Amino acid sequence: MTDLPEFKYLEAFIQFRLDTYFDSKSELKEPKMPALNKWGIHLPDEIKKAKLNLQEKILLLLALCPHIASNLLDQIIQGKLASTGDFPQLGGIRGKNFRGFLPTGQTALFLLDGGNFMSRLPIYELLSADHFFAKKHILWLEEASEGEPVMSGKLVLSSDYIELFILGKMHTPRFSMKFPAELITTEMEWDDLVLNEETQSQILELQTWITYGDTLLDAWGMGKKIKPGYRALFYGPPGTGKTLTANLLGKYTGKEVYRIDLSMVVSKFIGETEKNLSNLLAKAEKTDNILFCDECDALFGKRTSVRDAHDKYANQEVSYLLQRIEGYNGLVILASNFKSNIDEAFIRRFQSIVHFPMPKAAERLTLWEKAFPSKVSLSPDLDLGSIARKYEISGAEIMNVVQYACLCALADKKKTITTSYITNGIQREFQKGGRIMR
Repeated sequence: MTDLPEFKYLEAFIQFRLDTYFDSKSELKEPKMPALNKWGIHLPDEIKKAKLNLQEKILLLLALCPHIASNLLDQIIQGKLASTGDFPQLGGIRGKNFRGFLPTGQTALFLLDGGNFMSRLPIYELLSADHFFAKKHILWLEEASEGEPVMSGKLVLSSDYIELFILGKMHTPRFSMKFPAELITTEMEWDDLVLNEETQSQILELQTWITYGDTLLDAWGMGKKIKPGYRALFYGPPGTGKTLTANLLGKYTGKEVYRIDLSMVVSKFIGETEKNLSNLLAKAEKTDNILFCDECDALFGKRTSVRDAHDKYANQEVSYLLQRIEGYNGLVILASNFKSNIDEAFIRRFQSIVHFPMPKAAERLTLWEKAFPSKVSLSPDLDLGSIARKYEISGAEIMNVVQYACLCALADKKKTITTSYITNGIQREFQKGGRIMR
């Protein structure tokens, strides 16, 4: 058994409830719950701020018990049942792999209602979808099998909060069906990003929010007046720096950036897309990191006129997605090639809309000058200024050309980049985009 004071209390409390149930004349006194600052587990700030009442604290400890003191419940209960026999009022189930006692809603009812039916009503509230535990995705009641009492469902504690209670931190989320987003990083720096002045100014505003958003909401009291979280739309042609900007925002504010895999979120089955996105956002909210959704048109495209039941459902799906993203507490960056592809109702919900246009000639020249590795030299006849003025291509395309040119130099066993390498590389990029090189 654990030596943590809160679980010593839970043990004494369960013993107290069992003794007083089987012996109404028992003079055993109810134990006193230790103050939160005396608990041995790590308590997240939102748990401390919630000012949990006694029942909420007991429910939390009951759900956490199998994960910290796995044999505690069995030792107490088996000891009592040895003398009293089977006791179905206590509820509880056995897991598939874990064979110890797992508490259910019935277990919570028995321990918390004091034998009074009317006192059960607040306990149902503790496990409702409107309670703090469910809203924060901390603790909930698993859905019972069809036809069985609601309270026969298992008490479930979020795996993220289990890590927080035990380790004091959460591990980096793993890419999976439950969290279809991958961590993206970059070795590049702000100096490597070439944007026009207006776009740079908007990105600076976004960086300021990431840094001071919590201060604005909490210390300055704006949390009562504005919705939590921040939603930004990056739009512009491919290769203009949208993904790199999201990466750099995370890198320079100490946040991890996760790119949503839309192929694992969008589903043809009714209700599955909403469910997938809801699970993703619920898990992401606990990480306090940045979510990046590229080519977001697939999720947040325009609603259509209703011709059949499929159109009606598709529009309902978009409406749900709008509401769920708007209620997300963290930073979500959505990226699209065209602003016009995004539903107008969602456009109004963005705090920031940032345009990433194709770079102008001066910006292209800067990109060319920054693109080449230090190990190579440029041929004297290579006029980057002329190339920057003549060929309108994106930053990503410039990097593709430089990569091609460097490979050509390596193949020719040279360390000099020639004009022909560059023009051939540009021609390849034009061909990929179906453009004609003049």
